[in-house]
Amino acid sequence: MEKRSFWYRAFDLYYDGFRSMTLGKTLWAIILIKLFIMFAVLKVFFFPNYIGERSEKGGEPEFVATELIERAER
Repeated sequence: MEKRSFWYRAFDLYYDGFRSMTLGKTLWAIILIKLFIMFAVLKVFFFPNYIGERSEKGGEPEFVATELIERAER
């Protein structure tokens, strides 16, 4: 990659910034752990697979279309 290209300069900026961090690394670790908890753990408990449970395999589009039409008619 040419050293004056945008991608090289952007990578170099972030690489140098993260390399010289001390407290920032800990904060990034906390942020990543919180994101993992939010998207992996909470999804399992609070967001069930509603469409997959109520439709047959491969029939998800028809289930969604039927639900939308029924709700629009109410």
